[in-house]
Amino acid sequence: MESVLSPAASSTAPRRRKRFQSWKWAPYIFISPFVIIFAIFGAFPLIFSATLSFAQWDPAAGFGAIKWIQLDNYKFVLTDRWFWKSLGNTVYIALASGLPQHLVAIPFAAFLSTLLRGRNIVLGAYFLPFITSSVAISLIFSSLFSKDFGAINAILMSLHDHLPLIGQLLPDHKVDWLQNTEMVKPTVSFVVFWRYVGWNTVLYLAAMQTIPEDLYEAATLDGASITRQFWHITLPMIRPMMFFAVSLTLINNLQLFEEPFILLGDNGGTGQAAMTTAMYMYRTAFYFSDFGTACAISWVMFVIIAVLSYGNNRLFKLAGGED
Repeated sequence: MESVLSPAASSTAPRRRKRFQSWKWAPYIFISPFVIIFAIFGAFPLIFSATLSFAQWDPAAGFGAIKWIQLDNYKFVLTDRWFWKSLGNTVYIALASGLPQHLVAIPFAAFLSTLLRGRNIVLGAYFLPFITSSVAISLIFSSLFSKDFGAINAILMSLHDHLPLIGQLLPDHKVDWLQNTEMVKPTVSFVVFWRYVGWNTVLYLAAMQTIPEDLYEAATLDGASITRQFWHITLPMIRPMMFFAVSLTLINNLQLFEEPFILLGDNGGTGQAAMTTAMYMYRTAFYFSDFGTACAISWVMFVIIAVLSYGNNRLFKLAGGED
C-alpha cells in the first residue's frame, strides 16, 4: 500500500518526533529550581539533623570531628532535668496562651459575624498584632511590664488609689513581671495570647461566613434561641476549622521561641522560669557547641508534637461522632 504522505512530509516526520523528544525534559527543567532549593534548604538540613542526632560534633572542628555515639544523645536528653524543666515551661505557656485564644476567638468571631458596619475595621485591629514584627511586640511589652516605669504597674497603683474596692483584689506593690519567677510564665503567656487571638478570630469568622443562612432561618422559625443556634449549628459547622486552628496553635506553641527570648533573654529569665524547649535547644547548640544533643532535642520534640497532633485528630473525630 502506497503512503498517502508526500516525500517531503514523510521526511519531516522523523525530525518532528526528534524535536518532541528533545522537549520531553522541559517540565523537569522548569521545576528544577524548586527541587534544587528544596534539596539544599529543606531535605539536606532535615537528613543532616537526623544523622547528627546520633553523633557528637563541634562545628568549629570541621566535619572530620564527627564522632558516632549511637543513642547516647537521646539517652542524655531523656534523663536531662533541664530538658524536662524547659518542656514543662513550654507546656505551661502553650496551655495558658493557647486555650484562651480559642475560648475568646470563637465567641468574638460569632459577634463579628453579626456586625454589618465596622466589622472589617475591628477585625483588622485584632489581626494587626499577628502581622507585626515579634521583635517590636516583645520590646513594647518589655516597656509595659517594666517594674519601675511600666504602664501596667502604673495602672495597678492608680486603681489602688482611686478604686479601693478593685484595688483590694490586685497586688498592692509594683510587680516585677519579668524577673519574678512566679509571674514570668503568665506574662509571656499573655503576650503570646494577645498576638495570636486575632489570627484565630479571622479563621473562625471565615468559617462562620460559609454556614448557609437557611440553617439559622429554619432554627429561628422552630423557636431556637441564639444560644441554641450557636451550640447546635455554629459550633458543629466550624468543627473542621477548629481542628485546623487548634492544630496550628499546638504546633506553634510547642515551638515557642521569639517572645520569651526577646522578653527575658536567652536564659528564659530568673531561674530559667520561662526557658522553652526551643530556647534550650538553641543554647545547647550555640552556647555549648553540642549540635548532636541539640538535634536529638529537636527530634524528640518532633515526636511529641506528632503524637499530640495525632491525639488532637482523634479527639476531634470522636467529638464529631466519627470512627
